Amino acid sequence: MVTKMYQKNAWKKYSNFDNIMKFADDYKIFLDSAKTERLAVEEIEKLLVKSNFKKIDKFLNGLKTGDKVYFTNHNKNIIAFIIGKKPIYEGLRILASHIDSPRLDLKQNPIYEDGDLVLLDTHYYGGIKKYQWVAIPLALVGVVCKKNGEIIKINIGFEKNDPVFGINDLLIHLSSEKNNVLGEQLDVSFASIPMMNDKDNDKKNSIKKNVLKILKDKYNIEEDDFTSAEIEVVPAFLAKDYGIDRSMVSGYGQDDRSCSYCNLKAFLDTKNVDYTSCAVFVDKEEIGSVGATGASSYFIENTIIELLKYLDLLNDKNSDSFFLLRKVLSNSKIISGDVTAAADPLFKSVDAPNGNMARIGYGLCINKYTGAYGKSHANDADPEYIAYLKKILDENKINFQCNELGKVDVGGGGTIAYIFAKYNADIVDAGVPVFNMHAPMEIVSKVDLYETYLFYKAFLKSN
Repeated sequence: MVTKMYQKNAWKKYSNFDNIMKFADDYKIFLDSAKTERLAVEEIEKLLVKSNFKKIDKFLNGLKTGDKVYFTNHNKNIIAFIIGKKPIYEGLRILASHIDSPRLDLKQNPIYEDGDLVLLDTHYYGGIKKYQWVAIPLALVGVVCKKNGEIIKINIGFEKNDPVFGINDLLIHLSSEKNNVLGEQLDVSFASIPMMNDKDNDKKNSIKKNVLKILKDKYNIEEDDFTSAEIEVVPAFLAKDYGIDRSMVSGYGQDDRSCSYCNLKAFLDTKNVDYTSCAVFVDKEEIGSVGATGASSYFIENTIIELLKYLDLLNDKNSDSFFLLRKVLSNSKIISGDVTAAADPLFKSVDAPNGNMARIGYGLCINKYTGAYGKSHANDADPEYIAYLKKILDENKINFQCNELGKVDVGGGGTIAYIFAKYNADIVDAGVPVFNMHAPMEIVSKVDLYETYLFYKAFLKSN
């Protein structure tokens, strides 16, 4: 008899929590190493190589069953495959998640002086509550690309002796009226010491001159180098255990690096697959999955076409690459690994009623649809596919729940599911419930994280 694991507290099935806690400890290391999508790609690539994955150009004699291969794109995408026993045109088992998170980005001309301070002008990225980003320690992470081809990596705020930065807030004594933080007020305080022995008559920019001297001396960065830079402003604190029982993880960027880590670990721990397995890590989900590194990019399609060539499936007798591509993807089964909102007892008024809201500690959550206001921009998965996945969950005794993102006409959000659905593939959102989604500090349950990993691994082995 199959045990039903639906809407049950996941902690209760374990006699000890050693595996859960170890998984969470490794996850916290990943969170601290992958503060941006570029750093996430670096960390994922490092772990893939450690598990004997190779870039496609290393397979000079083509690909065969059991081979492990990966592709990167613009340093912000990475896709990996384990070649299965069945012909690839019978479909893939795809885990897809995104590695970007809400944040602040420095503008292309960020440095300015005002009121005896040098500040950095920013533009927020993704959906944030602006007031949550003031009066907290912030770090600068990214790259500066110089005209001579040199790439200077920036990572300031996480080491013990690093300075941190921040956005000033209005003190309570002067806040008699409601203080709404505006987007153009999210500017980072950067420096306050003027240039010593400044011989220039333009004294008003003396602090900025000192900043530019520090940047030149320490990093070899000129002011106009910022026009070809990508520097993100992220919270300067590290991932930590949360709760006196250490049952949860607090940290920045868990939407969607929680699902991305479960995706990666499930993929690395899977061997001898029947169907070719695929792990996809995409950028730009938080702003609509646009651009060369978002889920809408042709990079995913181009990668699979190249895979077909290395499998010797594209030749003079069978040269229709797009027909084969469509056949591969149409026959595929896909999980869009993305987080969902967890029911918070402090904000019950926004919860979907009647058991339709995910609960912390009850395992991963399947969202048949996301979207908003009449399921706009939702995938709305087929019930046949959800039944197929429920069978996998019950057979592997994995705790899960089926819920949605808040009360009708109050909640709403989007994922990459509807983009992959255009290939006529089976796909649904399944991932980790989160408190404080999109805040600088998000919270997940360790057991939900672990159950998500177990499900992703079982999915990759499914028939």
